[in-house]
Amino acid sequence: MNKGVNENSSKNPETLPRVGITMGDPAGIGPEIVLKALSDTNIFNVCQPVIIGDAGILLQTAWDLNLDFKVVVVKKGEEIPSNSDKAIIYDLENIAGEIAYGEESAASGRASAEYIEEAVRLWEAGKINAIATAPISKTAIHLGGYDFPGHTEFLAYLTDTKEFAMSFFAERLRVVLLSTHVSLRDAIDLVKKEKLVELIRFSHKEISRLLKREARLAVAGLNPHASEGGMFGNEEEREILPAIAECREKYGIEVTGAYSPDTIFLRGFKGEFDGVISCYHDQATIAVKCLSFGASVNVTLGLPLIRTSVDHGTAFDIAGKNLAESSSMQTAIKLAAQLSEGMKDEG
Repeated sequence: MNKGVNENSSKNPETLPRVGITMGDPAGIGPEIVLKALSDTNIFNVCQPVIIGDAGILLQTAWDLNLDFKVVVVKKGEEIPSNSDKAIIYDLENIAGEIAYGEESAASGRASAEYIEEAVRLWEAGKINAIATAPISKTAIHLGGYDFPGHTEFLAYLTDTKEFAMSFFAERLRVVLLSTHVSLRDAIDLVKKEKLVELIRFSHKEISRLLKREARLAVAGLNPHASEGGMFGNEEEREILPAIAECREKYGIEVTGAYSPDTIFLRGFKGEFDGVISCYHDQATIAVKCLSFGASVNVTLGLPLIRTSVDHGTAFDIAGKNLAESSSMQTAIKLAAQLSEGMKDEG
């Protein structure tokens, strides 16, 4: 049992970045992993956490999990205290009645989308410095009236961001995705020179900014063994290699490839490259989750704010059963704090 979430914290809360943590879908594991993550007292040495969600659900979850969770509850529109040594719940009170664990619904989807909207508003008002998001259900937010395939596109819309990309940070491995939530057939069709040039240039700019040095990039091939000289496909020769050559020769970017997809991610994990460009969603996420599940973090590149997230979904099948593991949520919160400090240094 947790006895006073942050009693060991030695930092002054007012000097720390404030990380807004959206609760995620209330019918999933979001409330559970947020509370469990904040049971890590080290988090309170790197940030002041503000949970954006529904206090009733969170407090009930704390009771169900037998956590002695000490919080300050602030109603929406009220001032968030700057010197609290406890977790703060910014309460939207937007869930009427009970939410059934594991069931996708319009009510839970709408509530989870409203947490994201409120997080962006709080960031715009200077009330929080970064956002870490618990998982949402794409089906539920659609039922709730929101037509976005996921967090990345929703946050880009809310911040009027035109150029953005999904990436995963897994220790020294940083992967940027050429396509995200599309069919594999459509993803293959999106492997085009022009799109790759744009993504390589964008990834180099964003990763270099975060690392504060010139980033070294590598590009994964699409086909087995990166087609092995055209034996297993021609996308490498026709689209990928010309994109790499243009980025090197025209823009002076240190980028190499195309490398065999079955080895390039391990090489990145070992630190040979600062970032790896992946041709499609599962090519990246299978590697990331096999190498670093629970310690990897979803980072949206290109937003005007720092946004991190867990590397997994809502896990409706175990929601409410006290089985969810919170290490990815912990890592996401800490990385959001770390990256926001870097943004502060830039300013």
